[in-house]
Amino acid sequence: MSLEKLLTEQTNPASERIDVVSTEDALRIINEEDARVAAAVGKELRHIALAVDAIVERVRLGGRLFYIGAGTSGRLGVLDASECPPTFNVPPGTVTGIIAGGMDALWKATEATEDDPEAGVADLMAHAFTGKDVLVGVAASGRTPYVLGAIAKARALGAVTIGISCTPDSDLSRDVGIPIAPLPGPEVIAGSTRMKAGTATKLVLNMLSTGVMIRLGYVFGNLMVNVQPKNAKLVDRAKRIIAQAVHVDDQKASSLFDEAGGLVKTAIVMGALNVPRAEAERRLELSHGRIREALKDALK
Repeated sequence: MSLEKLLTEQTNPASERIDVVSTEDALRIINEEDARVAAAVGKELRHIALAVDAIVERVRLGGRLFYIGAGTSGRLGVLDASECPPTFNVPPGTVTGIIAGGMDALWKATEATEDDPEAGVADLMAHAFTGKDVLVGVAASGRTPYVLGAIAKARALGAVTIGISCTPDSDLSRDVGIPIAPLPGPEVIAGSTRMKAGTATKLVLNMLSTGVMIRLGYVFGNLMVNVQPKNAKLVDRAKRIIAQAVHVDDQKASSLFDEAGGLVKTAIVMGALNVPRAEAERRLELSHGRIREALKDALK
């Protein structure tokens, strides 16, 4: 499909006079268009769920999750990947974002490489990508050669391939095993896919990474119990998580945090079962780090 025919490139009738209305009215137009994004993502929940389950299966077997994209799409993938270690304490390299043009492209336009499919392959293989990994190609247009080249290589290796695009029946959707294609419609500023398409992409990425971490047991209830308490703010958050999970006061939560060596999951099991650290760690090891399973006797 030619570029001018793509949904993401069409002009939006709602914003045709955005340059002559008042500032508040211009912002209202943007806000009303943004409101369409969540509904568009909602129509893709079945595909997103399939993607989450496929990623979890591979990660449990030692595989890794990769995002690859160019421009805004690449930046969003790198952002989501970079937030997984501090939020969920996943080992380095479990989730990786790859962007066309390298890390310099995070802060300046270097989109020329997006037209080179071989560059996508080279950047992917520089991370020792294998068939047991997962590759999520991110391209609002669904036609970026850099992404399509990497996806073709991943598919040839036998990896799980997932595509996120914002245009119907795209090349990317046809090339991957699991297509995710929210359609938020034409942008307020024609072709500026950092806007509605970017927001839709961010929502999908949030769902993928968060859904995976929930299924892997890195969340207890709605608490991020794998948080890394590496600064004062996160130490405070960790103690509040313990207090809420175990239903104890702040002083007891602080004591459990210290006794557990700053390990939130361990502290929760210690407090919930009134057991020493060694027993809590044993139970967590047997339950593969899933607090709910470690506490199954107490939760009956």
